[in-house]
Amino acid sequence: MTSTALQPAPMPPGAASDGQAARVPVRERIASQVQRHGALAVLVLVVAIASATSSTFPTWNNISSILGSNAFVWLLALGMTFVIITGGIDLSVGSMFALGGVLGAYGSRHGTWLAIVLPLAVGAAWGTVQGLLIAYARMAPFIVTLVGLLGLRGLLQAVTSEGATTYLVPAHSWFRNLGAGTWTPVLIVAALFALGALLLTRTRFGATLTALGGNEHAARLMGLPVARAKVLVYLLSGTLAAGAGALGGARLGSGVTTIGVGYELTAIAAVVIGGTLLTGGAGSIGGTVSGVLLLAVIHNLIDHYFSQYGSAFTDTVNGGVLAVVVLLQTLLSRTQQLE
Repeated sequence: MTSTALQPAPMPPGAASDGQAARVPVRERIASQVQRHGALAVLVLVVAIASATSSTFPTWNNISSILGSNAFVWLLALGMTFVIITGGIDLSVGSMFALGGVLGAYGSRHGTWLAIVLPLAVGAAWGTVQGLLIAYARMAPFIVTLVGLLGLRGLLQAVTSEGATTYLVPAHSWFRNLGAGTWTPVLIVAALFALGALLLTRTRFGATLTALGGNEHAARLMGLPVARAKVLVYLLSGTLAAGAGALGGARLGSGVTTIGVGYELTAIAAVVIGGTLLTGGAGSIGGTVSGVLLLAVIHNLIDHYFSQYGSAFTDTVNGGVLAVVVLLQTLLSRTQQLE
């Protein structure tokens, strides 16, 4: 009897040769590495150039300003990372940030715990409602969170009597110390980013989010809890935004009603610049860290060299950088598909 078990299967017509098969994975890996770590490479390059051309950039005062002044805003990008990985979007985080600051300042007059718990509870509740509408009512995330952006601004106006009432954080409050200085905000943000990285890479929840963003229909067929995952990411985003706003209010010493405008776009830009696909299915917390730092450094350089143009120039740069990154992501994605 002749055995065929050890005979190699015939190569189908048009199959790639060994050399071609070896080249394809290499190009795919290169494209993947550029997408995932491109922001870090650009960050290192920009920092090196800025340090060589400006004597004030590498000073401790400037570095502490970059790290400490907007640290809590970066928490919006952390929550946005989870949302975008699922293929969603959350336009309400800027308004939630502002409301969280007002609620934190209001609660601080009655104790530190209320200053922390009140905004977190409101943020979690609002995020849950948005998640339920997206997951179970099958409403588009863009529409739901756009309504959330407007609704939260309206709620903010109601809480502050249309901006006429400003709640101040008591000077002796322990809550105020959470936003003071440089290292306290940075350590809080670093700890939360570390927890976020563990959640995304070391848990079934994180794997579910990636699968959901890659192909929702396939994720459902695999029996993954798609609806629950959607609710949880918007709950997480709302909670982080409200908590960040509360801590920002502690840093400012008051609940500022006009703050947070455009923060959602900055968060989205940082996440996408960090390599998270706007269409979902791929992303990392480390990439988001590179994205937020790169934007922070660019903004710092703009303030240093082009301060006369104000925030309008900063917004223009944000939009330009985001457009370039999305274009590169599209080209890389097409390259991988052609391979």
